[in-house]
Amino acid sequence: MLEKKLERVGLVGRFKPLHNGSAKMLDCICANVDHVVIGIGSCNKYNLRNFLTPDETKEMINTYLSPRFSNYEFVFIPDYGHIPEYSDGQRWVQEIKEQYNNLDAFVTANDYTVELLKPHYKIIHSSEFIPKEKWEWIKGTVVRMEMAKGGNNWKQYVPNVVAEFLEKNHLVESFRKEFGLQTLSTLIGTDYMSHENFMQEKLHTTEV
Repeated sequence: MLEKKLERVGLVGRFKPLHNGSAKMLDCICANVDHVVIGIGSCNKYNLRNFLTPDETKEMINTYLSPRFSNYEFVFIPDYGHIPEYSDGQRWVQEIKEQYNNLDAFVTANDYTVELLKPHYKIIHSSEFIPKEKWEWIKGTVVRMEMAKGGNNWKQYVPNVVAEFLEKNHLVESFRKEFGLQTLSTLIGTDYMSHENFMQEKLHTTEV
C-alpha cells in the first residue's frame, strides 16, 4: 500500500465490462487519491472485445462509483494500434499526454503500457493500491466468454450493480446477438483464462 496520498493520477482501461477486479482497483484508487482521471480505452472501436459504447461504459462505471465517490472524471482514449504507421504506440502516447496533462502518477498493471508511458509519467502498479487480501485477478475476456455461453454464470465476475445495469439496458442480450458466436468460435480451444504475454498486451494495449 502507498504511504503518501497522491493528488492526481490517471489510468486507462476498456472496462468491457467492469469486472470485480477492476471495480476493486477503482475503489481503492478513488479512496487514496484526491482526483482520478479514468480513461475509457479503445473508444473508437465496436467489436467483440468492445461491445459497449464509450458513453455506455462511462455510465456503467459511474453507476458503480458515484454512490461513494465524486473525485473522478472520464476521458475517451482511442486505439491506434490497427493503423500501421502508428503501430509503435507513440500516437497513443501522444493522446494520453494531451488528455491527462500533468499527473502525480499513471496507474497500470499492463507491461506494454508501462513500456510506453514510463518516459513520461511515474508508473505505479495497480496492486500497490489494493490490500493483498483483496487481490482478485480477472480479465474481461473471461466475463465475455461466459456471457457468450448463455446463462447467468457471468454475473459472479461483476459487481451486482454492474450486472443490473447491463441487464436493464439489454446489453448482454445485444452482445450475444452481435458477438456471441464470434466470441465462442474465437476463444474455444484457447487458454483465454491466462495472463496475456507482452506481445498480446501490445496488440491490446488498454486491456483491463
